[in-house]
Amino acid sequence: MSKSRAEAAAGAPGLLLKYLQEQNRPYSAQDVFGNLQKEHGLGKAAVVKALEHLAQQGKIKEKMYGKQKIYFADQNQFEMVSDSDLHSLDAKIVALTAKVQSLQQSCRHMEAELKELTSALTTPEMQKEIQELKKECAGYLERLKNIKAATNHVTPEEKEQVYRERQKYCKEWRKRKRMATELSDAILEGYPKSKKQFFEEVGIETDEDYKVTLPDP
Repeated sequence: MSKSRAEAAAGAPGLLLKYLQEQNRPYSAQDVFGNLQKEHGLGKAAVVKALEHLAQQGKIKEKMYGKQKIYFADQNQFEMVSDSDLHSLDAKIVALTAKVQSLQQSCRHMEAELKELTSALTTPEMQKEIQELKKECAGYLERLKNIKAATNHVTPEEKEQVYRERQKYCKEWRKRKRMATELSDAILEGYPKSKKQFFEEVGIETDEDYKVTLPDP
């Protein structure tokens, strides 16, 4: 092993820990190797060894999916978040998704019109209209490209941060809901009235009361 490769292997645990914490998403050892090998000169064996070492130390989590091991950051290290922040981020994701879908639909509509026109008999007026439609369609495609690349609106890093925070907020929401359910179930074991009466007397409001559904993880 060369000196540079040895140095890269020695620094692999710290590098991989930082990478998993920043990305906050599950990766296989092959994924991590493919993402970091070119920039940092890590060998696959060094990546596998570093990931296993971090998992044994409890600094990251490890799970088996079929025959493949998946590694991800320990979610307990992230700060607790409020339900209002979660709803705000969900709304932002929905708005951005709707904008992308709207532009995609507009582009498909323009392409359909263009196809109809080019299949008809061409006249000087029609040729002019076709050119205008091509120009307009190109503008929509450019706008769609910019939104997908987030060059004029949300950067890829900001988009990734939104999804990471949404995952974190959903985890916290699910955790709090489970704690509240377990606590109320324990109280109801010795409570003489119904669950509905207990909630009304104590003033407990549930997600179901407001028709709110916990998002899928």
